[in-house]
Amino acid sequence: MRVLDGKVAVVTGGSRGIGRAVVQRFARDGAAVVLSYLRNEDLARRAVADAGAAGGRVRAVRADLANPGDVARLFDTAEQAFGGVDVLVNNAGEVVAAPITETTEQIYDRLMAVNARGTFFAIQQAAQRLRDEGAIINISTANTVMPEPGVAVYAASKAAVEQFTRVAAWELAGRRITVNTVSPGATDTDLLRSGNPEEVLAAAVRMTPLARLGRPGDIADVVAFLAGPDARWMTGQNLRATGGLA
Repeated sequence: MRVLDGKVAVVTGGSRGIGRAVVQRFARDGAAVVLSYLRNEDLARRAVADAGAAGGRVRAVRADLANPGDVARLFDTAEQAFGGVDVLVNNAGEVVAAPITETTEQIYDRLMAVNARGTFFAIQQAAQRLRDEGAIINISTANTVMPEPGVAVYAASKAAVEQFTRVAAWELAGRRITVNTVSPGATDTDLLRSGNPEEVLAAAVRMTPLARLGRPGDIADVVAFLAGPDARWMTGQNLRATGGLA
């Protein structure tokens, strides 16, 4: 028996990068998955096809996590298609690097809306809809403890996520729903490469004791652990999956 057989998961931002790796891992572990995507329908279809090849039952739903109605629709789809929800992975997020002096109201509002507000209302939906003994895993970033120029708003939005985790862990403990954070370090995704020149990536490798960039699968393995039965005694924690970088 696979460890997530019979479980149903909602994975936001599941069409690419870390989210896609989580969907693939959950499919291999036996879970049915509803993933959200925002713009690229072709990537979402490929993620569904790949998970299906791994034996998973997966649906993709276009959703803007800044819109609470879209968040609710993800849970509606999971309940209608698969009968309920056991796991939420709050992975969807946006990154805009800008110095404080150049950060516009639009940048600030968008990052807070998707990264903080979207995660909060997804947790709210999960609190109302997850079956007992479920799991919520929120994706943060090593930038909350490793600040650098240009990430003020991004890091602040993810710091809010970490606080949501700690409070929700208390509020949902009575139903044995665990709530944890995973904070990746420099992880080799198209998002990382599109926003950083090679010299920055090389510097990240030098600063990492395990001497490489993380892979999406590295993070997915940690998320899968938190979603499974072996993590039943862990809640309110922040696992820094950074290869020792943070």
